[in-house]
Amino acid sequence: MPLILGTNSIKDTGFNVANSLRFNDGSSDHLNRTPSSSGNRKTWTWSSWVKKSTIGSGYQFLFSCTDASTSTGSIGTNYDGDNKIYFRDDLISLNLTPNAVHRDTSAWYHIVVALDTTQATASNRAKMWINGTQVTSFSTETYPNQNTDGSINLVSGSYQHRIATYSGSSNFFDGYLAETVFIDGTALDPTSFGEFDEDTGIWKPIDVSGLTFGTNGFYLDFENSGSLGADVSGNGNNFTVNNLTSIDQSTDTCTNNFATLNPLQMAQTNAGSLSEGNLKLTANSGNWTTQISTIAVSSGKWFAQCKAISLSDVDFGGVGVVSANQSTLAGLIGQGTTIGVGYHSPGSLYQNNNITSSYFPSFTNGDIIGVALDLDNETLQFYKNGSTAGSQIDISSMIATSNYPVHIGCSGHSSSTLEMNYGSPPYSESGGNSDGNGYGNFSMSVPSGYYALNTKNLAEYG
Repeated sequence: MPLILGTNSIKDTGFNVANSLRFNDGSSDHLNRTPSSSGNRKTWTWSSWVKKSTIGSGYQFLFSCTDASTSTGSIGTNYDGDNKIYFRDDLISLNLTPNAVHRDTSAWYHIVVALDTTQATASNRAKMWINGTQVTSFSTETYPNQNTDGSINLVSGSYQHRIATYSGSSNFFDGYLAETVFIDGTALDPTSFGEFDEDTGIWKPIDVSGLTFGTNGFYLDFENSGSLGADVSGNGNNFTVNNLTSIDQSTDTCTNNFATLNPLQMAQTNAGSLSEGNLKLTANSGNWTTQISTIAVSSGKWFAQCKAISLSDVDFGGVGVVSANQSTLAGLIGQGTTIGVGYHSPGSLYQNNNITSSYFPSFTNGDIIGVALDLDNETLQFYKNGSTAGSQIDISSMIATSNYPVHIGCSGHSSSTLEMNYGSPPYSESGGNSDGNGYGNFSMSVPSGYYALNTKNLAEYG
């Protein structure tokens, strides 16, 4: 099943998606709308591009129509933590739960579900596609009776259409959504929303603006930072924004996938947690953790930044590069068994388990550390708040030792928090500095010839 992954990319997709919306379940981020008139409860289609941030974490809803407490119609990414994308409507005894699990937090998935209870054949009344391919293997598969009215489009009491939650107070989605579309009154297949790239075979989005959306239909492109719930279908079915701001508008999209921190690779059990679209690391008290990028590179010149948000002690934060062949990551980048180079907050530099320098400038809360990784010449340069920090570092021994691709990541300890910026920062960034291809928002000017860690740049320089 083709995916858009950190290491599987197309340089030019034809149609480009500018923005996504980043949801953080810990902040109760969601959108809601109360329809003013009933739509078609028998026939509709929902489509969205989805990048998960959390795996195995209770229920996570993408779209629902519920009141404050009743479980009715919903589409989600985790059914009770099973990492399965599902489609349910308890009102009409509908449940499609695939056998396949979807655990990849580096990938964008395209999900389409369609309801048409007017169909004579039961299995045609509800369908699901993931990345352009229809799902036909289910662990649970029950279909509604013919011509029954489902929950979606129900106008009654406190029922609402909700995005990224079930009730507005629980089961929030954690991740990114892009190109979120609802078609009221028509059951469409995925070719209305995407197509397979003729050269790579990767499933990619197409322009949906010409579709007929129907009474309660909407198209959320998340391009208006001042009105993130704006419907651009022409219907004006705008959503109320809850706990989301312009900071949550992201350029990490299904046509240009940016690196994030990888929750599947933690330094220690219970060593820390990730939030803000897997760009914020919070270390657990008493434990060290190193967290690395979802994208690893073996050639080219790459740039990223790390902001120290809250260091519990001057010695409790770091940023650097790590070889991809590490089965166990040490607490600090470059320390212990970790093959890598880490610049840590006291001003120390660890390189393959050796402190090679202590004359780097120390850093603390609010400081932003830049990382310029040159794999063509096997060098590494750090920056502190836009100025060079220490001398250029020769990483040829690290490359020779590991002979593996390299990740950019960060380290923390004892409730310290750090936030990574691979080009779409999780914090307010007024720098506005992009790379030579126009990608990213960094506080300092990106060094000439260096690029943000995303799939468009990877296809050209990686």
